[in-house]
Amino acid sequence: MKYLASAALLAAGAFHAQPATAQEAACGDVSIAQMGWASAEVITEVAQFLLEQGYGCNVTLVNSDTIPAITSVAENGEPDVVTDLWLNSAGDAYRRLEDSGAMVRLANVLQPGGVEGWWIPTALAEEHPELTTIEGILANPELVGGRFNNCPDGWGCRVVSDNLVRALDLEGHGIEVFNHGSGETLASSMGAAATDGEAWFGYYWAPTVPLGKYDMTRVELGAYDEEAFAALQNPDAPDPQVSEFPDAPILTAVTGAFVESHPEITEFFRNMTFQTEVMSALLAWQDENNASAEEVAVEYLMNNPDEWSAWLSDAARENFAALLQAE
Repeated sequence: MKYLASAALLAAGAFHAQPATAQEAACGDVSIAQMGWASAEVITEVAQFLLEQGYGCNVTLVNSDTIPAITSVAENGEPDVVTDLWLNSAGDAYRRLEDSGAMVRLANVLQPGGVEGWWIPTALAEEHPELTTIEGILANPELVGGRFNNCPDGWGCRVVSDNLVRALDLEGHGIEVFNHGSGETLASSMGAAATDGEAWFGYYWAPTVPLGKYDMTRVELGAYDEEAFAALQNPDAPDPQVSEFPDAPILTAVTGAFVESHPEITEFFRNMTFQTEVMSALLAWQDENNASAEEVAVEYLMNNPDEWSAWLSDAARENFAALLQAE
């Protein structure tokens, strides 16, 4: 395949080549939280490559999720960078870090952002339009299979959904809450139901492959209430109230210490943004080609040089020019 040949050329010459010693001394070590979903994995792979090859950084990707990453920054001051951070799911724990200066918000890494909510297959919604509201589902739990598919533990959406489950008394209305052990099982349960014409009810978000691949309808939870939703973001909120999920800002944030020690890399992360529709297309390409996150990053880098080169400093662009000439 043409892709594989091109990717191999780039990877062999550069993708994880060792940075020059002088560059590495200037940048040093950079740790980035690697969240456990596809768009986050692509973003961090792109960032790692550009930082290593453009700035000479020694980048470490630290496997994490929203709540563990924020907790780690609060307790240990690490990782340096948290990207693909869903603000709606991060809760007061993140806001306290920001208010204290321990973390600094740099950019919306996805523009215009993400979409969160509770969903059912569109075929089910067309057959039973009453299920497009949460009131209709509570009145007809058997039509959604009597189950709510919840987020894995450690995801910010798990906190919000757990509180909504209590606020709506799903179990009292005959709806079992099934807490998935991984993002993979959550996605596969949706995909299997949508493909087979079966009932499914649960949380999901975009940009993702499943919501690009399967025809799903968002369930109306009611009006968005800023105060109520702020409370829903905190574990075991007392007396939780129902609120719709708002549009989701998706951030890159770094530690306050990192802003001081790495001003040039901080500026790179201020500039690094992806259009949501571009990311959705990349995730669809990944699914179609059974590609790894690293291969998707190569696909993006090869086809969008004007976009990512604008994120770089003049010196980093010169390093890439020299790299390409060497090839």
